[in-house]
Amino acid sequence: MPRRVIGITLGDGAGIGPEVVRSALASGKLDADFEYRIIGDAGGATPGQPTTTSAKAALDALEESARLALAGEICAVVTGPVSKVRMHEVGFAFPGQTEFFASRWHAPNHAMCLTGGALTVALVTAHVPLKDVRLTVPEIMRTGELLADFLTLRLGRTPRIAVAGLNPHAGEGGDLGREEIEIIQPALDLLGGDGWSGPHSPDTVFCRAVAGEFDGVLCMYHDQGLIPLKLHAFDQGVNVTLGLPFPRTSPDHGTAFDIAGKGIARADSMVAALRLAAELARKRA
Repeated sequence: MPRRVIGITLGDGAGIGPEVVRSALASGKLDADFEYRIIGDAGGATPGQPTTTSAKAALDALEESARLALAGEICAVVTGPVSKVRMHEVGFAFPGQTEFFASRWHAPNHAMCLTGGALTVALVTAHVPLKDVRLTVPEIMRTGELLADFLTLRLGRTPRIAVAGLNPHAGEGGDLGREEIEIIQPALDLLGGDGWSGPHSPDTVFCRAVAGEFDGVLCMYHDQGLIPLKLHAFDQGVNVTLGLPFPRTSPDHGTAFDIAGKGIARADSMVAALRLAAELARKRA
């Protein structure tokens, strides 16, 4: 078992990552059974002024955190927010940090999940333009199984998972789209077992989940899951990559260059990301 050390990257040093990490570590709200190790530095960045230098420092920290996990020196990674545009300028060849860790840790079977408050969502498709979203039965099943594993680990029981439709009113029986009939329902039938239900109308399923009817929602595309999650629990939301050999979480917010260095950034989401990383590391062990 790796040491009980959680690695933390600051993200782009010109953003709010460094300050929310400092605040989280000083909050007194973290799991005292773990040590917390900052990996890399801010790269001499000036708050609010991102550069390729600050992006390169963020990339170097990601590479080091991936290496340290494989070497057994840390048991989980919590990542600060980065600017994808700046990262791509310095050679970052991935849509996001989710895909980076999946590549470095050789985990092709992965998915993006977000959790906060009473809502947990997983995304069948993530960082792709909406016009390029293509659903398939195998991908819905694969992501659904990862979500079920994650919720089972956390809850210790069979989870209740709602599968969202793609179209308004879940297709209205085919009048507003046939993906529910031809793709989503067949995947749901194959998933089978207790706890699964759907396809549900996307305009009501999240309200039902927050009310306690479901433990998680399987979403068809990025914003279908992130908009309700951030509306419901913006300051406590956590991004967690499913299917990795080590827990990897991050706060569910961006670099916020416009408020960096002003002392007004809230650390709640970073605290939640660190607490979830510790929870997952303990339960896996």
